[in-house]
Amino acid sequence: MEFHKKTAIVTGAGQGIGFEICRSLAKEGAKLILNDVDRELADKAAALINEECAASCFAVAGDAGDIKVIHKLVDEAVSTFRQLDLVIANAGITLFGDFLSYSPEAFLKVMQVNLGGSFFLAQAAANQMIKQKSGGSILLMSSVTGHQAHKNLAAYGMSKAALEMLAKNLVIELSEYQITVNAIAPGATLTERTLQDPAYMKTWSRITPMGRPANIRDITDTALFLVSEKARHITGQTIIVDGGWTVVSPPPDEK
Repeated sequence: MEFHKKTAIVTGAGQGIGFEICRSLAKEGAKLILNDVDRELADKAAALINEECAASCFAVAGDAGDIKVIHKLVDEAVSTFRQLDLVIANAGITLFGDFLSYSPEAFLKVMQVNLGGSFFLAQAAANQMIKQKSGGSILLMSSVTGHQAHKNLAAYGMSKAALEMLAKNLVIELSEYQITVNAIAPGATLTERTLQDPAYMKTWSRITPMGRPANIRDITDTALFLVSEKARHITGQTIIVDGGWTVVSPPPDEK
């Protein structure tokens, strides 16, 4: 029960990677504020975790890029559990589009959720952790698209690269308060969304050196390590979890 004295916020956690991170933290004793933009998904996810893990998991629905929702998440953690120790800014959106015709509306939405949501959640959480004087851990969710170019993902890729720079910059801002800030850059990962593509598994197994795309546990295990006491002297770093894909980087449409 490694996290039994910890309270965590996880955004974008109604399904997929975020949900599995929440469930894994709950199994290790953490108290949780589970966020998703979809209220029904958030409520079902929290109920499932509470039933399966006998946990204290509360759902707070809302857009993780909305500053009001961000402050609500932190306020709920403090009012319900009296503290905030871990924050995982997992929420993000992918809006594909050709660079030459990409709309301002799509660009600003990607930046609002992926960058603004992560930046201001980290800010609100850090202020609470500083007030508590007990340190903490913040984890940002980047992507291999922040390292290697993908067609039709210029805006998304730049938002993910920026998150890795944010993790580095916050070392300067937050280390004196014993707050670590790191990032994960997942590669192709099997989730409810990606499995809707019948060719996804075959394609990414072919072009990934380890012979398969990541599964949710691959990302979750890395996340739990980075917010644990085992990683207490690791900060400002990004761990790429992609089975070696960024080393060779063949595009998924390569024959």
